[in-house]
Amino acid sequence: MAEPQVIARSELILGGQKSGKSRRAEMIAQQWLAQSPLHRAVLVATAQAWDDEMQQRIVRHQQDRAERVPGMTTVEEPLQLAHAVAQSSRSDTLVVVDCLTLWLTNLLMPAPGAADPVTDATPQIDALLRAIREAPGPVVLVGNEIGLGVIPLGRETRAFVDALGRLNQQVAAGCERVTLMVAGLPLFLKGTP
Repeated sequence: MAEPQVIARSELILGGQKSGKSRRAEMIAQQWLAQSPLHRAVLVATAQAWDDEMQQRIVRHQQDRAERVPGMTTVEEPLQLAHAVAQSSRSDTLVVVDCLTLWLTNLLMPAPGAADPVTDATPQIDALLRAIREAPGPVVLVGNEIGLGVIPLGRETRAFVDALGRLNQQVAAGCERVTLMVAGLPLFLKGTP
């Protein structure tokens, strides 16, 4: 992956599963940390370990991230994302959110025994957009682009795909740069690389 010349004030990185989204976010964090010994990087992780496979996936991501970006700290926040971004962001700190898709899933379709689902995520999305806009340091957001395939079966699944598409559009409109990852390669949709 080619490194960007300038770190954008805000960047949305979209793509399919295993497209290189998180790797690109980590590369940006590495670049940020290399620019100054005073720079910090914080990952806001939205995943929740509701089953053994997800627990193993989270542990693997933590180990890989610690190896690739040893200077990045992690904050786990599955629901209060706007608050986590606002709390973590400083002028010397790059915030990586990984990922918007899991965050929206946690809000709209929580696992059994978790919090009740929200019927309308608009207030949480508006708060997130405000937190991104007001962040004193750069913010990199990772999310899945899942609307490129067939129309999913089931009303709830279609409603989620629609909600995620709207979220991606709103975040993209508010970000300085938007990058689509395909097969590990960045395609710059908005802003300069």
